[in-house]
Amino acid sequence: MFDPPSRTGAFIVRTISVGLAMTLLVIGNLSATFSDALVKTMEGGPDGAIFQFALFRQVSAVLILLPFCLTAPVKNLNKGLKWHALRAHIWLLGVFFSVIALTTMPLATANAIFYAAPLIMLPLAAIFLREKLSAPSIIAAVVGFIGVLILVRPTELDWGASSALIVAVTLAVNNLLIPKIPREQTVSQTLMLHNLIGIPIAFALALYEGMPFSLDLFWRAAGSTAFILVYAATCVIAYRAAESNKIASAEYSGLVCAVGVGLVLFGEVPDMMMIVGTTLIVVPLIWLAGREKHKARKAKKAASLAANQKVTEEAIEPV
Repeated sequence: MFDPPSRTGAFIVRTISVGLAMTLLVIGNLSATFSDALVKTMEGGPDGAIFQFALFRQVSAVLILLPFCLTAPVKNLNKGLKWHALRAHIWLLGVFFSVIALTTMPLATANAIFYAAPLIMLPLAAIFLREKLSAPSIIAAVVGFIGVLILVRPTELDWGASSALIVAVTLAVNNLLIPKIPREQTVSQTLMLHNLIGIPIAFALALYEGMPFSLDLFWRAAGSTAFILVYAATCVIAYRAAESNKIASAEYSGLVCAVGVGLVLFGEVPDMMMIVGTTLIVVPLIWLAGREKHKARKAKKAASLAANQKVTEEAIEPV
């Protein structure tokens, strides 16, 4: 579980083909699934050293990202600290509940609920950002919510399903806060600050937790962090090199990866309820992406026709 990286920074990636960009996203989502799989193998599960694990993830992320930040301008590091702090602690809350969800639920089911984050963003954006919801987005949100209900099964709602829903909410809120991050900061700086600022609270919570510090847990957390940073890097490269509306659907390969990894590593066979619920979440998102792609293509065509018409009128205009 990790926030999508802020698509801002100081460098430009050359344009690559849509096919290669989508391949990168598939590789990134597979890497993210392995990150979740490492979380799932955490000793003690929901009764283990969750805050210590969160602390180790933050520390390892800072250590990995620091070399990439050394070449970036340091003058921008003090900008937007309150937004970094807010996102860091929302992320810390998400890590706590993601460990509970991933260690108590099948990998694919937990990931399917995480994918409800874009749908949760719709009402949150309408309430807090005053964004107007279109009829298609409302339909997608309602259908997706039905899918979530099928997955969490309210009649037998447990701590794991509740935790997965909370994770989806934290992801949605953090995504809505991305525009608040200063554009002068590079992606590596943004991710490092995001982790660095949360370390003091995570350390205090790990001490309060009272679990003995474990080197094995550190290496598991570091491995999980490394996998998720591969995902972050592929997102940066892919979304900077190709239009998002052409490649975003490749993100849903993460669910296929979760099913495959869950089946191979943990013997988790998806049931019909999981398939139906996941379909109701993912299909409306793909449908919305398709509508946006069609609208963008239509607007581009209209702009091109208007430009051509203007050129023609200027050419025949009498001197």
